[in-house]
Amino acid sequence: MPQVESYHPKIRVERDDAVTTVTIDAPESKNACTGAMWVAIGRTFQEVAATDTRVVVITGAGGEFCAGADLAGGGEGGPPGATMLDGMRVLADVVLAIRNCPLPVIAKVQGVCVGAGLGLALAADLTWCAADARLCAIFAKRGLSLDFGTSYLLRERLGAHRAKELAFTARTLSGTQAAELGLVNMAVATDQLDGAVADLAATIAAGPPIALSMMKRQIDNASGSSLAQALEAEALAQMVNFKTDDLREALTAFGERRAPKFEGH
Repeated sequence: MPQVESYHPKIRVERDDAVTTVTIDAPESKNACTGAMWVAIGRTFQEVAATDTRVVVITGAGGEFCAGADLAGGGEGGPPGATMLDGMRVLADVVLAIRNCPLPVIAKVQGVCVGAGLGLALAADLTWCAADARLCAIFAKRGLSLDFGTSYLLRERLGAHRAKELAFTARTLSGTQAAELGLVNMAVATDQLDGAVADLAATIAAGPPIALSMMKRQIDNASGSSLAQALEAEALAQMVNFKTDDLREALTAFGERRAPKFEGH
């Protein structure tokens, strides 16, 4: 099973069977990321799809998720690039690398999840939180407008009115409050978070990889498509699925009254 290498000492990449976990490991800054760390996260997500990993989990070390951008940076500074605009475009590529990863991506959030860290959590397909996690689009408190995709991702999850409320007020939500609003999928007790995400990742990893990657694309693309376009995309995807060994395995398993074992072929 190929292992994706780490591109930064504070970005850990670990493989456990079909699940790859990417951990921001900078507890001294509550996992705030320098420009080099963001780039390393983007490169990791670009490469993980080339392995036989089936699910990616993004999380933080030391009981925190991510406190956003580390502008102090320990010498690494803020966004990479010759100008601020160049740097912000590099960060945009990081968001797209996570969002466009063809594998299901789960954000496991505890502790602080603010600013670009919130954008990171929302760029994942699914977001599971500790009930006492602290989520905030903190930009207005720093004299900044939204970045790291939060202008798009907040609206996508909540609609325009709720997104503007959270952006304008920079109000902090607990994990429980975020789940009640629909900003995240689920909030559980902190001591149950690891187990809940492990169970979720195992369930998804047991699914048919080709079909799941197509489902991800279908749902992501649906907001910019007409119903007719979505139906056509579904038809084309099913043509691919009908040719897979996984479909034949599913039918055989159904006849034999057992769980299918999908191989991604």
